[in-house]
Amino acid sequence: MQYLSSIEDLEALYGEPGAPSLRKVARQMTPLYRKWIMASKLCMLASVGPEGTDDSPRGDDGPVVQELDPGTLALPDWRGNNRLDSLRNIVRDGRVSLMFLVPGSNNVVRVNGTARLTADLGLRARFEKKGKLPATVIVVSIGEIYSQCARAMLRAGTWSGADESAGLPTMGEILAEQTAGEEGGAGYDQSWNARAAETMW
Repeated sequence: MQYLSSIEDLEALYGEPGAPSLRKVARQMTPLYRKWIMASKLCMLASVGPEGTDDSPRGDDGPVVQELDPGTLALPDWRGNNRLDSLRNIVRDGRVSLMFLVPGSNNVVRVNGTARLTADLGLRARFEKKGKLPATVIVVSIGEIYSQCARAMLRAGTWSGADESAGLPTMGEILAEQTAGEEGGAGYDQSWNARAAETMW
């Protein structure tokens, strides 16, 4: 198998991008990009560090980010499994991308920029939920905002409403496989929802 090794060879296969795909890029929040992003309760956070890349979902029960100013977004880091993969990357290499999704829309809005991490109490307090604060807040300086082509979401039938999860292994089963039965299993799965509810915020 041969692999492409030059940008020229790559571009020869695809041709020139259309004007709309280039002209849709903004360098800060605009009224319509703001409306779109503030409707999103779910985004994917991609980061990069010495060990490689990381991509993790971030969700909330309202807008997943807050706008600090037209060039800056704030994303709370609610406690999860404490691996801290994304946060370790951000501390060492601030390059990030956010991909915002809204159920029912096949469009995706992307933000590329640089991020820093803060434990500032005043900023954390802006995200207070049920008396709890996020452990930290990711502050993203926007480099560019643009909408992603809808074709991938359409191909996948993302919002068709179909439940395609039948037969998937549970997380308890995967954990048991990875640890030769020392962790996970049915007990892990049975107690997970209760554990998650306790630490949602």
